[in-house]
Amino acid sequence: MQLPLEGIKVLDLSHALAGPFCSTMLADYGAEVIKIEPPGLGDIARAWGTPLPGGATDYFVSLHRNKKGMVLDLKHPQGKETFLRMAERSDVVLENYRAGALARLGLDYETARKRNPGIIYCSISGFGQDGPYRDRPALDLILQAESGMISVTGEAGGHGARAGVSIADMTAGMNAAFGILLALRAKEKSGIGQAIDVSMMEGQLALLGTMIGNYCATGDVPKPMGTAYKALLPYQTFRTKTRDLALAVGSEKLWRIFCPVIGCPELADDPRFRTNGERNRNRESLIPRLQQVFLTRTYEEWEGLFTTNGIPVGAINNLAQVVEHPQVKARGSIVEIDHPRAGKLRVVGVPVRLSATPGSIRTPSPALGEHTIEVLRDVLGLSAPEIDALRTAGALG
Repeated sequence: MQLPLEGIKVLDLSHALAGPFCSTMLADYGAEVIKIEPPGLGDIARAWGTPLPGGATDYFVSLHRNKKGMVLDLKHPQGKETFLRMAERSDVVLENYRAGALARLGLDYETARKRNPGIIYCSISGFGQDGPYRDRPALDLILQAESGMISVTGEAGGHGARAGVSIADMTAGMNAAFGILLALRAKEKSGIGQAIDVSMMEGQLALLGTMIGNYCATGDVPKPMGTAYKALLPYQTFRTKTRDLALAVGSEKLWRIFCPVIGCPELADDPRFRTNGERNRNRESLIPRLQQVFLTRTYEEWEGLFTTNGIPVGAINNLAQVVEHPQVKARGSIVEIDHPRAGKLRVVGVPVRLSATPGSIRTPSPALGEHTIEVLRDVLGLSAPEIDALRTAGALG
């Protein structure tokens, strides 16, 4: 069977992480993604991460599978015209330049839709396409800070911490992929494309939605709580004799099972702890008591007791342990690819599993401009002399 997005052509002008994360999601499920980079150094992320044999980096290789690579100078008149001709034959344009940057080049949605009324034009930016912050440059750290994410992340009493991954970028990428799929569905009905405005800021607000709702209802400003969670308790990590464990007692039913399992049946009916609300109000007396109990056994002992009784528990694994994790191995979540320049590499596979039309990693990340001639020939039908003329004119860098 065909992959779900086969036949969808995406012109990917994005760089760094947010946009490329989106286009990788689309490419994994069959979309033809043409990654268009500026001449010279190309995407800034080609220099991010650890260099591999052949010149690529682990960061870039992990992020740009299943795409075709093309170099095109969008500041050159013939480069701009070539892009617009390609847009006439494509379904989606994806970009994450600063708001207004492509409009100044004459390559914005309004220009593209005059050439192709069905084009779906997705713009990812830090703060959105309007508002007083629209022109601010923004990378992930800035949006984690401005959105409030840093203010609720980190150890209690600390100054807040950045999430360990670029969560603002990746959330925006996922939202963009979702928006593109929605727009493609709408186009099936109307035949008309549309513009999509995805901001990293609003992606973080969505993740913080329940905490923002709590603040608006109570006026209490959330602060970092380490691994704990204000809405639920006990729901955090604890030390044991050997290693830390993560515990999630997610319901009153589980609480009544949990208390006898840890050898403290009296806690279940203690008026201070009977309900989640009461436990939260008396957090400062309950958590130290639980911590002392957990120090009486090893992680392995607690894991056996909790899993036997249906209580969610987990180990605090580092990434070396994750790569060798029995569940990760059993599901083939880490896959090996054969990169023509870097050799055999292990990368994370496709995370969403469809039973009939599963996504896959089919091709490695492209070298800078690797498919330029192929794209010009296959998408626009240009002849070799016409391609040479573009190169001579400087449109291809």
